[in-house]
Amino acid sequence: MTSAIRTLAIAALVLVAACGGAQPEEPVPQTQPTTPTVDADSARRAQEEAARRQREADSLAAAQRDAAARSAAAATAAARAEAERMLANMVHFDYDKSDIRSDDQGILDWKFRLLQANPSLTIRISGHADDRGSDEYNLALGNRRAAAAKRYLMNKGIAESRITTDSFGEERPLDTAANEAAWAANRRAEFTVTAGPATWTLPTP
Repeated sequence: MTSAIRTLAIAALVLVAACGGAQPEEPVPQTQPTTPTVDADSARRAQEEAARRQREADSLAAAQRDAAARSAAAATAAARAEAERMLANMVHFDYDKSDIRSDDQGILDWKFRLLQANPSLTIRISGHADDRGSDEYNLALGNRRAAAAKRYLMNKGIAESRITTDSFGEERPLDTAANEAAWAANRRAEFTVTAGPATWTLPTP
């Protein structure tokens, strides 16, 4: 083989190798975006924490409601106690008299304001006398004294149906001594609640 032929053969081989050896590049696969998965334990812990916070909030709300209810009940009890204390203030009378004395009008005026502020309040007025005079006379005198106090309140505007009266005459003395101080203490009208409101309203001074 001549050198020219060998040269052509070698060139042909090189050309074939060059053409046959080139491989096409494979396309690079495109990565797809992935959605992050929530860890199951983290989700459970988050739910437990939310439930714990809700229980705490519910417990706090219940405690606040209880505190408010206790406060309201205490205020109502205090108002009732003050109303009954003031209602217990008696009015007194001169010997053998049933007229309301000027120094006792302020006591009745306060009772009027209490009755006016609490429309469901009803009271009883009991008349009393000292032990001088007969039982029958003192019972009648006690009735007149209770009626005088009732009439005073009615004249201010309190309905008659809200006030009942009775008399014990000389049967229930506050002081059993036989002297003027004891007799003066026993000549009186007492006031008690027969029906009261659920929530008491105290009149302003």
